[in-house]
Amino acid sequence: MLLDKLEGFRIILASKSPRRKQLLTELGIVFQTPDLPAIEETWPEGLDKFQIPVWLSVLKSDAYHGELSEKDILITADTIVWFRENVIHKPADRQDAISILNRLQGNTHEVLTGVTLRNSQTRHSFCAHSNVTFGPLEKDELDYYVDHYKPYDKAGGYGIQEWIGYVGIKEIHGSFYNVMGLPVEMLYRALGEFVDTLV
Repeated sequence: MLLDKLEGFRIILASKSPRRKQLLTELGIVFQTPDLPAIEETWPEGLDKFQIPVWLSVLKSDAYHGELSEKDILITADTIVWFRENVIHKPADRQDAISILNRLQGNTHEVLTGVTLRNSQTRHSFCAHSNVTFGPLEKDELDYYVDHYKPYDKAGGYGIQEWIGYVGIKEIHGSFYNVMGLPVEMLYRALGEFVDTLV
């Protein structure tokens, strides 16, 4: 079992996301959450949609300047929303959030999360992928969601675990938790494999 394998390891989740903290906690894993310096979330031209979130998770991993030993495992992650061949960023303000959600409603978009595991010896990254379909939503429903939940820190301008997920998500193919920001099933398996390479 993974929790037995992690005995003696220090797990570090370098993320400000309360959702990632919640999901890792619910796996039963004890971890630390250090402060990370702000990074500019940019990537080289030419990366495909699967490479972008992995690049960003590696960027976050490299931004951690604490000393790591072979008994440490640093976890970093980044989630993007991909729609019509473009990344949909976090909304800048209320109007931007409503505009983004108006584009997504009635359509299918992709959610991709890159995750990087690192210690003093090695690094491993992977990407999870989900398709999310919104049903049609009225303008007053979009206004209600944005005004009550203020999703300005969320890729794509929404949190699937919030009101809009209950009333607006018609279909998901792939991991629900990936859409929340951390593909916990894949992470659970990857952590076990990562530890196995260290013994």
